[in-house]
Amino acid sequence: MISKFVILAVFGIAMAHVEGVVVVYLRKAMGLLKPDVDTRKILEEVPERLIKIEMTREAATIVMLVALALLTGRGWIEQLMIFLWTFAFWDLFYYVSLYLTIQWPPSLKTTDVLFLIPRPWIAPVWFPVTVSLGTIVAIAVFYLLPFL
Repeated sequence: MISKFVILAVFGIAMAHVEGVVVVYLRKAMGLLKPDVDTRKILEEVPERLIKIEMTREAATIVMLVALALLTGRGWIEQLMIFLWTFAFWDLFYYVSLYLTIQWPPSLKTTDVLFLIPRPWIAPVWFPVTVSLGTIVAIAVFYLLPFL
């Protein structure tokens, strides 16, 4: 059980890096690579068609995480734990990947667009980082610890 969750964490980290690199390329293509670019400005400058395309990428990411959970989990509780666990590693390491590649975000207080579905969710980076860390710790303590 524990080794499965370690592999899932590695998968989430790798998936985060792929997504982080995609965002680097998108920012570069739009001329928004500087770390101090205002997130709201990005939303205003991106054409509506590209926002819709980006929404499909976000939806595909969630579909991949759900599919992984359904394929690897035994029963709905484990499937839910797998989804949340992998999502948390993906979300947390997405910011690690961005920081390591382009030094963004410059601070945990930096505002980001967390999701576009169903409408833009905008919040400081500390919020998803805190939720992801909390999710990882909660699953480790309350779900995985009994298997040790």
